[in-house]
Amino acid sequence: MNVLRKSVGILLGKRPPALQVGALCLDGKTGQVMLITSRGTGRWIIPKGWPMAGVSLPGAARREAWEEGGIEGRISDKEIGRYMYDKEQDNGFAVPVEVRVYALYVTSLTDDYPEVHQRERRWFSPGKSAELVAEPGLKDIIRSLSTRPQET
Repeated sequence: MNVLRKSVGILLGKRPPALQVGALCLDGKTGQVMLITSRGTGRWIIPKGWPMAGVSLPGAARREAWEEGGIEGRISDKEIGRYMYDKEQDNGFAVPVEVRVYALYVTSLTDDYPEVHQRERRWFSPGKSAELVAEPGLKDIIRSLSTRPQET
């Protein structure tokens, strides 16, 4: 049924969503979540970006965490959730994007990374993080953290 719906959507001009990967950066001992700010609006988000040729989806998410927030750690191979958002384009239109989210257990933070002068990063409790992010699906993923075992 899902394949049929997707095929009909394509035939009728509905494009499937683009794919991004995101890293939900966690302190494995305290359960805190690190959020970063977006470059455009300064709102709180998780590091995310497009898949990279020759790199696994979790590997690409880990790379985005370092480039956007100077965040290093161990990334889970298994996604912990997905959410949708509309990515604003320069032409005023928005493109639907599906983000596959992977847990990244933070081991260190570096002060020298590609987007250091373009973003802020900060630790928050899961509850506060869920309040701060805009995307309903991402809020749900963060809220579900309390039902997951923490890394030891």
